[in-house]
Formats: sequence, C-alpha cells, structure tokens
Amino acid sequence: MTLDQLRIFVAVAEREHVTQAAAALNLTQSATSAAIAALEERHAVRLFDRVGRRIALTEAGRLMLGEARAVLARAAQAERLLADLAGLRRGALHLAASQTVASYWLPPRMQAFQRLHPGIDLTLVVGNTDAVARRVASAEVDLGFVEGPVADPALASTPLPGDELALAVAPGHAMAGMTAMTAADLAATRWVLRELGSGTRAASDAALARHGLATADLTVTLELPSNEAVRSAVEAGGAATILSTLVLAPSFAAGRLVRVPFDLPARDFHLLRHAARHPSPAERRFVASIGLTGGHA
Repeated sequence: MTLDQLRIFVAVAEREHVTQAAAALNLTQSATSAAIAALEERHAVRLFDRVGRRIALTEAGRLMLGEARAVLARAAQAERLLADLAGLRRGALHLAASQTVASYWLPPRMQAFQRLHPGIDLTLVVGNTDAVARRVASAEVDLGFVEGPVADPALASTPLPGDELALAVAPGHAMAGMTAMTAADLAATRWVLRELGSGTRAASDAALARHGLATADLTVTLELPSNEAVRSAVEAGGAATILSTLVLAPSFAAGRLVRVPFDLPARDFHLLRHAARHPSPAERRFVASIGLTGGHA
C-alpha cells in the first residue's frame, strides 16, 4: 500500500466516481481504476460496490476511508515538518562545550543565532574537554566546542579563534612584582590548577613543559573542576595559576589579581563534529554563523 494508492482511494471515495477522481488527480481513468483494483486484490477485500454506472463504498471501504484520511494527514504533517526543518523554522540543536568556551565565548554566539532563528531550540551541556569529546563521539550532542585539539579518529575538528592564557597571582604574592620568570621561580610557588582532562590544564601543562617543568615538579595544592573556583582560590592569596584571560579579565580590572610576565602563546578553540554524521540544516547554519564555511567541520 502506497500513499499514492491511498490518495486515489480517498479521491474516488469522496466523489463516488472514478472519472471525476481521475480528473481531479490528473490521472487517466485506467490508472485510477488499476490503483483501486490493486488495493482490493492485495488485501482481498472489496472497497467499492459497482452499481450500474456509479460506485458506492462498502462497509470495509467506509472503515478504510477514515484510516486513509488519517494516514494522509500524518504524511502531510511530516512533509510540513521536513519543510520547516529545512527552512530552519523548527528544529533543535544540541551543543556541548568546555567551561571557558561555554561561559565566555559561546553564549553571545548562541544568542545571535537564536535571534535569527527563534524556532530552533538550542541546548548546551558543559563539561571539560574530554567529556565534550565523548558526548560528540557518542552522538549525544550535535556539535562540541573545546579549548584544545582532540585526537580521536571518530571526530572531525576545526580550529576557531580562541583566547590567550595568563599567569596570575594575588597582589601580595611574591611573584607579583617580578618582570621575568625562571623555572626555579615557578617551582618555588604553590599552584591551583584546573583538573586533568580540561583544555586549560592541558595548555598550562604544555606551557610549563616548554620551561622544563612537569606538573610533578610543582607544588599543586588544589586541582579544581571550574575556572571560577580556581580564580577564587588564587584571589585568596598564596598560589599561582594559569587561566584564560577571558576568565581573569574581571579580576585583573578589579585589582584582585595581577598578571605575571610569562610567555604563554594564544590558543585556538576547536569545533568538534562526529566524522560520520551528516550535518543538519541547523548545524550548517550555526557553523556558518560563527564564521566557518561548509557544513562539515
């Protein structure tokens, strides 16, 4: 049974006339009659009684008419849904982002997209870089945004303009007045750092490694799972940290933290997509809205 057969059946049933139904559907009379005959033969049931030159619905035909109309209505609804999805009038987009991106970089871009496409529901879950990568790889979310590269063959990664890291301490810290840092200075202080698995931690570990230091060489007093917790702990004094300038800017401006001269290169953020998934229209439009071209990351 096909949708075309159902449309022909309904047209004939409503008109009780094959020729008129055929004309309304822009079909030949023989094609219309063949469609009805195919339905009856396939299901071994008579849908119409032929009475002279006219036809009338049988009891089975009357029961079938209601079901056929309901199926066609649902099919029309599905067609409208697909049209709405293609036109970005309806839909949903599920995002995941690591903390710095989720708290400082992504929200204004989500808001701008929402203003243009209010029918698209946006959801955001927040986790560290490893957690975001797992969500994208398992198709729990459509797009992921993280603070560093991810080596996973299941994921396609595209770099985005990111941020800058900074070494920060409270104003009374011994390093606050220094104009140059040595490995010995770095090893001599206490540290508060983000947890393993975060993009910020990976970037700070890499920066320290360029100065010949591993995390094991430092006195790490706290490892905390949020940027704000790390910032608050360092503002309390006695420890140093490396965080995004997006996170540290309010504290620098208020004088609660000071920036210590230290070579920390700018870093890219990364957009993650599942390499095997075809992007939806909403995904493609969101990717374009943040300045990337093409639907595939």
